[in-house]
Amino acid sequence: MSLNLDLRDWLRLVLTPGVGNETARKLLARFGLPHQVFAASHAALTEVVTGRIASAVLAPASSELLSQIDKTLAWCEQAGNLVLTLADTAYPPALLEIPDPPVLIYLKGRTDLLTASTIAVVGSRNATTQGIKNAEQFSEVLSSFGLTISSGLAAGIDAAAHQGALRGGGSTIAVIGTGADIVYPARNRSLAHLIAEGGCIISEYPLGMPAIAANFPRRNRIISGLAKGVLVVEAAAQSGSLITARMAAEQGREVFAIPGSIHSPLSRGCHQLIRQGAKLVESAQDILEELQLQQLQLPMPFDTSAAVEAEPAGLLQAIGYDPVHIDMLAQRLGQDVASLHAEFLHLELMGQLESLPGGYFRRLG
Repeated sequence: MSLNLDLRDWLRLVLTPGVGNETARKLLARFGLPHQVFAASHAALTEVVTGRIASAVLAPASSELLSQIDKTLAWCEQAGNLVLTLADTAYPPALLEIPDPPVLIYLKGRTDLLTASTIAVVGSRNATTQGIKNAEQFSEVLSSFGLTISSGLAAGIDAAAHQGALRGGGSTIAVIGTGADIVYPARNRSLAHLIAEGGCIISEYPLGMPAIAANFPRRNRIISGLAKGVLVVEAAAQSGSLITARMAAEQGREVFAIPGSIHSPLSRGCHQLIRQGAKLVESAQDILEELQLQQLQLPMPFDTSAAVEAEPAGLLQAIGYDPVHIDMLAQRLGQDVASLHAEFLHLELMGQLESLPGGYFRRLG
């Protein structure tokens, strides 16, 4: 990490009102390090930025700005916390390849993961049970081969990806859209603590930054930028995950998508990506092969024979793999709806069936 004096200058530059990430990079590209930006004349600065921004850069730091800098330096004194700048040797080299790398990275956890081989796993916040299982299982297998999983710590697919990665023996990076001192959503607080201990949490936003909707799509470029490729597990036709996939393609990263039922709204985004050239994947092996890691052998699959033997005879076969309404299935099987509800409850408890809104059900696995 930079010395405190240097870090003060970096923080002052980026946090100056009107500057931000893009303008700071322009100034750094022209003048060098932050202290050289502050030493430049107003006339020289206006060759790069507006007169108003030049005046803000040269003005004495406000009490609010100085307070934010002191707060950040105190945060860095806590174990596992640091702020990386574009000039730090520990700055992730993969992010230097993208068009708009963050000038500052606030980090909690392991810095070594910033140079690890990484796969991004993203998808819907309102994921189905099958989507959650897919995210966990793909992430666990990829993690078991030493790949780090990056995602956004959101509810649904993101959280499942982080959990699977931690179980797989590898690790995970959570790229968040708030300050690094805030956990959002709050339900993921325990997961965030686990990631901070065994992985890392990173943010480009200053400490105390609350959850602002516009920040989350922007942080997606970091999720994909860290990775060799992006796996989209589930996504609606209009989804933030598609933004991540688009950014990945623009950054020259591979895009993978898991197909689903033609009747599921959460499969439409994945199908759209596949039509646009994303690679359809059915197993983690497909990703390993695309990344030229096909020499690795996948572990033996989990033994599900006991669950299969316990299934009510013929019922899952009759359900198929597309969502089906219970009235339609009752008519198909010649059974009454009440008796089917009892069997469906048993299958849900076994993890073999998922209930959907409107009286629909879908087979899992």
